[in-house]
Amino acid sequence: MGEREYTYLNKILETGSFSLAAQKLYIAQPSLSQFVKRIEQRVGAAIFDRNMTPIRLTDAGEIYLHIEEQLHQLEQTRQQQIDDLGTLTKGHVIIGSSNYRSSYFLTRVLPEVRRRWPGIEVRLEEGTTTELEECAQTGKTDFSIVLQPLTRPGLNCLEIFQEEILLALNARHHLCQTKLPPATGSRWPEPDWTQLAEEPFIIIRPGQKMRQSFFDLCQQMQISPPIVLETQSMPTALRLTAVGIGATLTTDLLACTMRFSGEPPRYFTLRRWLPNRRAIIAWRQGRYLSKAARAVIQVMQEIGFGCRGKTRE
Repeated sequence: MGEREYTYLNKILETGSFSLAAQKLYIAQPSLSQFVKRIEQRVGAAIFDRNMTPIRLTDAGEIYLHIEEQLHQLEQTRQQQIDDLGTLTKGHVIIGSSNYRSSYFLTRVLPEVRRRWPGIEVRLEEGTTTELEECAQTGKTDFSIVLQPLTRPGLNCLEIFQEEILLALNARHHLCQTKLPPATGSRWPEPDWTQLAEEPFIIIRPGQKMRQSFFDLCQQMQISPPIVLETQSMPTALRLTAVGIGATLTTDLLACTMRFSGEPPRYFTLRRWLPNRRAIIAWRQGRYLSKAARAVIQVMQEIGFGCRGKTRE
């Protein structure tokens, strides 16, 4: 299967529609339909069940695409291993990352990769933690930046850094008016939960592990605070906290790097109740990691270690 064929068929399956896939691929729908018909004529069977909404693979299509994906991965591995015989002057790496990590971690990693190896091309595949694990498992990404514990089998992992989970409150909140000493093992004080049982919260939407951290915390504290807003973005939640919409959970990495036009929130450690988040890279077992991919991982580990040191000052 050629690269174009692989991309086109997967885009139809992903969108569940020829018209939507054509839009995403920037081609005319009749051209895409004819492209698929030529494949079906060659195979001798229909690949897609066009009577279903969204469109689904037929049994023959399942077999065809499964085998062709394996061949596609073998072709990629072959080319990567051949490229790796020479010096590291070029390469192509697909990284799975959340928007949050792209903005506050990869903005530090990728310039360093470009400085050391200007021939390495990096492409980002962004999504939620759940989606990123799937990308790593299916081989859509060379590796994805996710969190332990993994929910999908068949993945290798390597830790790159840890994040402390924090409670963020508006700077004018009554708990922020008294300066408290840092808690043991943290640079931030502990919150007084007796005064937060009715505190309105901004939480993260399903698909990200910070949402589960919120509910785990509520269970331990035996509280049910009102939820005033849900968002996909931790930076958005933090900005809303800064302007007084509600409290939220965040990370020390974000607390140390994010900038605000007005007064920033105040932070409290949750280390007594919630363990540090372990950020890892995950890739499919058996997948060959190219020399370029290993070079990017090396920089991630170096920058990740620096992040850990910074947040513990």
